Amino acid sequence: MTFHSEESGFAVLRVKVKGFRELVTVVGTLASANAGEWLDASGHWLMDPQHGRQFKAVELRTTQPDTLEGIEKYLASGLIKGIGPIYAGKLVKAFGREVLNIIESQSARLEDVEGIGPVRRARIKAAWNEQKAVREIMTFLMSHKVSTSRAFRIYKTYGDAAIERVRKDPYCLARDIHGIGFKTADQIAASLGVEPTSPLRARAGVEYVLLELTDEGHCAFPRGGLVERAATLLEIPAEILDRAVAEGLDSGRLVAGQDRFGEPLVYLAALDQAERQLARQLVELARGAHPCPPIDMTKALPWVQDRIRMELSPEQADAVRLAVERKVMIITGGPGVGKTTLVNAILKILRAKKLKVVLCAPTGRAAKRMTETTGLTAKTIHRLLEFDPGTGGFRHDPAHPLSGDVFIVDETSMIDVLLANQLVRAVPRHAALILVGDVDQLPSVGPGCVLRDLIDCNQFPACRLTHIFRQAASSAIVTNAHRVNTGELPHYPKEKTTDGPVSDFYFIEADEPAAGCDRVVNLVRDAIPRRFQIRPQDIQVITPMQRGELGARNLNLRLQAALNPKGPAIERYGWTFRVGDKVMQMENDYDKDVFNGDIGRITGLDEVEREIKVRFDDREVTYDFQEMDEVSLAYATTIHKSQGSEYPCVVIPIHTQHYILLQRNLLYTAITRGRKLVVLVGTVKAMAIAAHKVESHTRVTTLKDRLLEYAGAQMG
Repeated sequence: MTFHSEESGFAVLRVKVKGFRELVTVVGTLASANAGEWLDASGHWLMDPQHGRQFKAVELRTTQPDTLEGIEKYLASGLIKGIGPIYAGKLVKAFGREVLNIIESQSARLEDVEGIGPVRRARIKAAWNEQKAVREIMTFLMSHKVSTSRAFRIYKTYGDAAIERVRKDPYCLARDIHGIGFKTADQIAASLGVEPTSPLRARAGVEYVLLELTDEGHCAFPRGGLVERAATLLEIPAEILDRAVAEGLDSGRLVAGQDRFGEPLVYLAALDQAERQLARQLVELARGAHPCPPIDMTKALPWVQDRIRMELSPEQADAVRLAVERKVMIITGGPGVGKTTLVNAILKILRAKKLKVVLCAPTGRAAKRMTETTGLTAKTIHRLLEFDPGTGGFRHDPAHPLSGDVFIVDETSMIDVLLANQLVRAVPRHAALILVGDVDQLPSVGPGCVLRDLIDCNQFPACRLTHIFRQAASSAIVTNAHRVNTGELPHYPKEKTTDGPVSDFYFIEADEPAAGCDRVVNLVRDAIPRRFQIRPQDIQVITPMQRGELGARNLNLRLQAALNPKGPAIERYGWTFRVGDKVMQMENDYDKDVFNGDIGRITGLDEVEREIKVRFDDREVTYDFQEMDEVSLAYATTIHKSQGSEYPCVVIPIHTQHYILLQRNLLYTAITRGRKLVVLVGTVKAMAIAAHKVESHTRVTTLKDRLLEYAGAQMG
């Protein structure tokens, strides 16, 4: 196997052919191949100017080997987890040509081989069945001229019924499989004979467009706009799609609603339910007596100030009073305004009153930072709710609520409507809820504007902290974040100095994207470590976009080449993954207990077991080679993905190349990710565009209206 692309199936194979002294090069397309297999190829010879004589195959088929040498190579190729070159040799020696049949139908006999016990035997058998099923899916996908790279993911999702399931409804792939888009599913549907105007395709197209809109943050979308977008995607008449929307509404997969101006909206059922439940339960939770007994604040404030050795500002003192009186409250404000001090003051009082306080945050890094600043254990919301693999939901819900009297949630701006609903459903009715976050940051990656809607509905007390404390005011990071938030350009040292740090905030001009890319690499590898004694692994590059020369993808390739160029590696899904690489989890994986945005480092790569080990903070997680589409390199990441995290140093490319995404809350969020040092690289023009442009894209969300509706019903 010289080369094989899982995306296109294109392969370059070196083959031993009867009558030829040298190995023959065969090029063509096939689902999968392993060393040792027999190959049946039909096509023609050609003379490649660079590589010499080749056989260009029009058709390629592989069959299991039947020679001892071929079988041993086949088993040693990494095809089956648990069998490497050593065990391949042992198995062939023990069973000869029958070894493949024995693995298939008499696997108990494998235990006759030295070193193979019941556990290894079971793993070999399971891996054999898995690879067989995955190869069948690959062959099926290839027959419909689509990428085979997600075959393992399809098998993992649907099991042995995968092909039958896809034949019945090819569009399930776009709904259920990470990395497979509508166009791929549509291509399979077309080759299976699904007509362009069929109701199945129209319904799937409408639901897919709604799903894509949730990625833009919308909880619903105007019906006319939805039909229009679906018509553009599917290239079929709008009336067919309008009927598809009506069928979706009749079946309950879609739900109808309207905005405050009476315009018809369409929701995916799960998002409609999440908004309704969240609004109702927040209103219910806010009622009743606070679990904290009455407190004399004239005594409590001096007492707590003495304990934390700090004087609270008037706005912080008001927030402390509300925290022990109101059952649902919000604390918001930018960097340096004392949110952490306030939370610690509230904690001192609540714990003195013997209340059980539960701390949580949406990401592992935010929870870790909360633990460090409070001295109490904080969990991620997912871990707090406890995923139940049996049901696919969380263990804690209204029937099995969490245990606690007061729940304090940090980084609430990151929480989407689905996760907020899961959390609030699990909070016991007697408890109080304190939501802490910076409403001026980017909204959640998922659908909704939960923190903004809770503040705007005016149903819950919201304390906005604005006073920047003296210690924080000495930081250019803090003052520049607040400058950007008011539409002003940051201040930074204009003179070039080399004798010691003069600031914690810098801007480096780079007019051309290529020059900017070079500057970023030099800063991370050489300049910042040399001048500020910050290690490259503690520097995070965060950029507005994935694409482009100054996008996360290209910067990752450049930084990997500069920081970790050698060592054991595999190629998967368009990335080279190497031991020592910094990687980020790209989706929630409840089985592994790792979540979207978690950053780790590759610590091991096992070719025999076909596994990679990644260390996330204090624990190691194992990935099958074929699960590596769950992670991507993370030397550089998007600003959206950096939400909820804080790094010793951030380097931020900002260029007019990023024009489409430049806006105030993006730059503000980026600057507030840096703890000790922030360096911007790019153009003043791009920085000015970002500082002056307020987000024009408004998310379609009706949580505020529903909160007002339920609050009004309660009053009535």
